[in-house]
Amino acid sequence: METKHVAMLMVLIPTAVFAQTHDENHSTSPSAYAGEQTRLIKSLSEQDLEEIARGGGWGLARAAELNGVPGPTHLLELADEIGLTQQQRRDIEAIRAQMQADAITAGERFVAAERALDEAFQKGAPDAEALERLVAEAGQALAALRLVHLNAHLLALPLLTDAQVSQYSVLRGYSDDPCASVPEGHDPQMWRSHNGCD
Repeated sequence: METKHVAMLMVLIPTAVFAQTHDENHSTSPSAYAGEQTRLIKSLSEQDLEEIARGGGWGLARAAELNGVPGPTHLLELADEIGLTQQQRRDIEAIRAQMQADAITAGERFVAAERALDEAFQKGAPDAEALERLVAEAGQALAALRLVHLNAHLLALPLLTDAQVSQYSVLRGYSDDPCASVPEGHDPQMWRSHNGCD
């Protein structure tokens, strides 16, 4: 009988110690969200709101940017380095201006949808139907905002040469400089010409 009690204690003690340690570790650790409860809209920081209000990218075009499809804002910033012509600059500036205007409008809709969702929880707890509607509206607004930025990348791409796209990728730190070395089996002059090397 005594052996059974000892065996049970051997099983229960580590569990109790883990539970106590787990409680102690979590009861005194503040949430990573601590401080965010004072935000105007809990899901968006002041920096987020500023970026959205000015029509900034807010990281929404990464699918294009990181897959070799440059965006108009950074293209204009790097215009000299990648050798944009005056016509290219004008065309890309027009795309950027339209993108920014559309992003401001879409951003306002997104922020309003996030505010409505936040306010629903401030008032207590929305019912399932209201919650589904509010989340869908916020999701659709975010999708529309993302589309604005991704579409601008697609519109800019046909205006560029392959060499300019390649140089953009190098300057943004996404790829190695193709001009630094010529791969084996390639004619050096043709390689350098194709990649826009000086």
